[in-house]
Amino acid sequence: MSIPTVLVLPCPGQGHVIPMMTFSQKLAEQGCTIIFVNTEFNHKKVVSSMAKQESIINGASSSIKLVSIPDGLEADNDRRDIGELFESITNYMPAMFEKLIEEIHLNGDHRIICIVADVIMGWAMEVAQKRGIRGALFWTASATTFALVCSIPMLIQNGIIDSEGMADTKKTFQLSPSMPIMGGDSIWWSSMNDSLTEKIVFNHMLRCMQHANLTDWWLCNTAYELEPASLSFVPKLLPIGPLLRSYDNTCANATSLGQFWEEDQSCMSWLDQQPHRSVLYVAFGSFTLFDQNQFTEIALGLKLTNRPFLWVVRQDYNSKNKMTYPNEFTGHQGKIVGWAPQQKVLNHPAIACFVSHCGWNSTLEGLSNGVPFLCWPYFADQIYDKIYICDELKVGLGFSTNENGLVPCGEIKAKVDKLLNDENIRSRSLVIKEKVFGNLMEDGCSSKNLSRFIKWLKA
Repeated sequence: MSIPTVLVLPCPGQGHVIPMMTFSQKLAEQGCTIIFVNTEFNHKKVVSSMAKQESIINGASSSIKLVSIPDGLEADNDRRDIGELFESITNYMPAMFEKLIEEIHLNGDHRIICIVADVIMGWAMEVAQKRGIRGALFWTASATTFALVCSIPMLIQNGIIDSEGMADTKKTFQLSPSMPIMGGDSIWWSSMNDSLTEKIVFNHMLRCMQHANLTDWWLCNTAYELEPASLSFVPKLLPIGPLLRSYDNTCANATSLGQFWEEDQSCMSWLDQQPHRSVLYVAFGSFTLFDQNQFTEIALGLKLTNRPFLWVVRQDYNSKNKMTYPNEFTGHQGKIVGWAPQQKVLNHPAIACFVSHCGWNSTLEGLSNGVPFLCWPYFADQIYDKIYICDELKVGLGFSTNENGLVPCGEIKAKVDKLLNDENIRSRSLVIKEKVFGNLMEDGCSSKNLSRFIKWLKA
C-alpha cells in the first residue's frame, strides 16, 4: 500500500493552526505524509519560534513537511484586521495554492491524494475538485458555532439576523428542541467589534458553506459528549476531538509544532514549587489586546487575590501596546511569561483555575484537564463559548464590568474567591474531564471517527 500524501491548509490564525497541526500529527502517526501549508507570514513565525525545529521534524514528526504561500498582504499590513485578511485570502491565495500543488506534483516526490482545508479556507475544495483531488473540511471551533452557520437561511427567515448577517440582540431562538435557547450575542460573526468586519465575515461564511457541499467529509474538533444536540442537528459533522497533542512532563524542554511564539518552559519548574490547586493560570490567547486601564486592573486584581499566578503576557504585546505594570504590582506572588506550554500547564496539579478568553482550543484544554474557568471572552465565538461554559456546563463564572466598561480589580478578586470556594463547580469539571477523555480511548467515538477517515484516505 502506498503512503498517502495529504495537503493540510489551516486558516492563518494561531487558534486554527494548532488543532490542524495536532490532527496532522495524528495522521502522520498512522502512516500518512503531511504537507502543512501556512501563509509566509505565519510560516516565519512558526519556524522562528522553534529552536529545535530540525530535530522535531527529523524525529517524531518526520512525515510532516512545512511549506508556505503568500497571503497577498504586505509585510506591514495588520493581520489582526480580519476583514482585510479574509478579502486578501479569497482574492489572492487560491491561485497560489494551485500553483503550489502543481509544483509538488512536478517535483515528483509526492502525489497529493487529499486536501484537508479549514472551513474558512473552503475555496480549497474548488481547487481540489479542479485538480481531481479528494477533499475534506475541518471546523476548528465548536459544533454549535458551525450549526449556526448552517442555519443562516432559517435565522434570516425568523428575523434573528438581517440579510447582512447582523443579529437582533433582543431576540432569542432555538436551533432545535434539544438545543438550548440562545440570544443574539451567540451569533458569533456578529460579535467582531466592527460592523464592516462583521459583514465581510458573514459573506465569507456564506461562500464557505457553498464550498462545503463539494465534499462529504466535515470534521470537527469536538466530542460527542460535549455537544450531543449540536452534532445531532448537523449529523454530517464528525467529532474527532479533543485534538490534544500528547505531552510528557518528563520532557520539560520539548517544543511543539505550530506555535507562533516560543513556549517558556521555565514555568513548569515554577509550578512544581507551588501548592496543589493554588495557582491562577491567566491567558487570553493569541488575539486579545487590552488597553492600559484594563491591563492595570488585571495586574492589581491578581495582586489582590493574594494567590500565586501564572500570567501569559504575549511576546508581541508590549512591543505593540507598550503596556506598563502599575507601581503597586510587584508580581512577586506569580510568574509572567511571554507564551506558555498551555496543555502541560493545565495538566499540572498546581493549577486551581483558568482565567481565559474562552477560545475553543483553550476551552477544550481546560475541560480535558478538569480545570474550572473564569471567563473573559474577547470577540466572535468566544462570546458563545463563555455562555456554554457558565450556563450549560456550569463549570465557570463570568466577570461583570463597571460603568467605564472595565472589569475592576475588586471584581477579579471576588470572582476568584467565589469560584475556588465552589466545590460543585470543581466536581462538575472533573466529571466532564472523564467524559471527554473517554473519546480519546480506542473505542471512543472521536477515535473511531478519526480511524474511519484514515481508512478512507488509505483506500
